[in-house]
Amino acid sequence: MADAVMETGSARVDAWIWAVRLTKTRSVAATACRAGHVKVNGERAKPAQPVRAGDEVRLFHAGRERIVVVRRPVAKRVGPPVAAECFVDNSPPPPTRVEAAVVGIRDRGAGRPTKRERRDIETLRGRP
Repeated sequence: MADAVMETGSARVDAWIWAVRLTKTRSVAATACRAGHVKVNGERAKPAQPVRAGDEVRLFHAGRERIVVVRRPVAKRVGPPVAAECFVDNSPPPPTRVEAAVVGIRDRGAGRPTKRERRDIETLRGRP
């Protein structure tokens, strides 16, 4: 077990995100980094950027933002109990089913919305 939790001074951000189970695969984590969905201390992170204890990592994945503070950098994937000890989760709570359902769902085969329907949708979403 001690071999699985190799504590070093730093770890790659994509490997760390995967190791603490914020994403399902490392390639998803690397893709999120390349797409700009990962920020370390407020700066966009490349997949190979190192993270150290005390760094704040923001990850936008699966429709929500995760804000975590690194407690312990790990390079290899660890089990859920150990992964929970490797970061402090400061994320806002996930949206309820009602809030998630507010987004309009068009009937299959209805085609693109008309200009009028699009304006109504934008008004519902709170955009001017």
